[in-house]
Amino acid sequence: MAKTKTTFFCQNCGAQFPKWIGKCTSCNEWNTIVEEIIQKEESRNWKQSTSVKKANKALKIKDISTLQEDRIPTNNNELNRVLGGGLVNGSVVLLGGEPGIGKSTLLLQIALLMQSKVLYVSGEESQSQIKLRAERLKSKNENCLILTETKTQNIFKTIEETTPDVVVIDSIQTLHTDYIEASPGSISQIREATAELIKYAKETNTPVVLIGHITKEGTIAGPKILEHMVDVVLQFEGDRNHTYRILRAQKNRFGSTAELGIYEMLNTGLREVSNPSEILISEKDSDLTGTAISATLEGMRPLMIEVQALVSTAVYGTPQRSATGYNIKRLNMLLAVLEKRAGFRLGAKDVFLNIAGGIKVEDPAIDLAVVCSILSSNEEEAIPQDVCFAAEVGLSGEIRAVNRIEQRIIEAEKLGFKKIILSKFNKIAKKNYQIEIIKVSKVEDVVKVLF
Repeated sequence: MAKTKTTFFCQNCGAQFPKWIGKCTSCNEWNTIVEEIIQKEESRNWKQSTSVKKANKALKIKDISTLQEDRIPTNNNELNRVLGGGLVNGSVVLLGGEPGIGKSTLLLQIALLMQSKVLYVSGEESQSQIKLRAERLKSKNENCLILTETKTQNIFKTIEETTPDVVVIDSIQTLHTDYIEASPGSISQIREATAELIKYAKETNTPVVLIGHITKEGTIAGPKILEHMVDVVLQFEGDRNHTYRILRAQKNRFGSTAELGIYEMLNTGLREVSNPSEILISEKDSDLTGTAISATLEGMRPLMIEVQALVSTAVYGTPQRSATGYNIKRLNMLLAVLEKRAGFRLGAKDVFLNIAGGIKVEDPAIDLAVVCSILSSNEEEAIPQDVCFAAEVGLSGEIRAVNRIEQRIIEAEKLGFKKIILSKFNKIAKKNYQIEIIKVSKVEDVVKVLF
């Protein structure tokens, strides 16, 4: 009888060690090294019968055919946008998110909406539990098959019998394979089960969607190599105390990672938010000081977001600087510009900044809105509700041009704004815009226009 081979894996990063040590030398975490049994088998094919396959030949780049990747539409516009148009045949998608955020609900809803035959494999819930959720979602798909199984060999046997167009696994951490003698959820099992599913996806040209748990640090549980193995990594995020959810692509081999999908969690499932500005601009009766609206872009999608600022006299010796959803270093830079170039004495005042709606913005085009919201709060003078901004602010106080300005203008016009303040260096094609375009070149010009 062959001797059982064991090795030691870090449960945090997946690093392998020949013996046990207290601290992982790869990720510097303590007490994460666990002994696991490894057992090598001759055949690790996803099919039960071993098939002989010829080796691939090297081709000249001019001889390789460039066929357009076929995509399977998901009948969910937000998911299609993030994926780049739909599920690519043979692709493997990994969806991560906090417990209770709505990962299983999202994928079950999509499985029930799709016209294709979908096999939904759950290792966490029974078939009756999934049926109750499906009835709550009020979507019907006669071709949606539900399987509760955690052993990969049994899953592949069902796949051979049913030949689905799309396979959904909920979740990858619950699966285990006979080829590895380790507990489900361990590094070895996650890596081996994912490798088998990827091999199946590539050989049969069937898309596979995996749900992945996340650690307390917010990263997908299991080895980091898991994210390198799959084609698309999606992150489903949001505050459990609020109804809105954001779907982002952290990695996408078939599209952009800048796109963003927004959902609202309701009793009947996740509602697609086609107009995100409705959640990012708060409804208020009267003019409030310290608020400014900016036209920003997330991927190809224009958004109108509300920037809120509060400036007050510092009670203690050192003034506080705080920003939520915005880079704190950039806020400090803009405050220095206002102090030096525009003559506002903000050095002895507390400044708090917030991007409404709980989203994080990297677009430099909201600089001007940040500056104006700070000035509005400092001067105790409200900015008119029908004015919005789209410009970057430089270190010398100049107002810099931003890209794709036409999209920003059209979005502001669509939402009923009367004026938009831009950089005078932006080149705008002459069109009959209903919105008034005000061009400025310095921070001082903006102050004159508004206050």
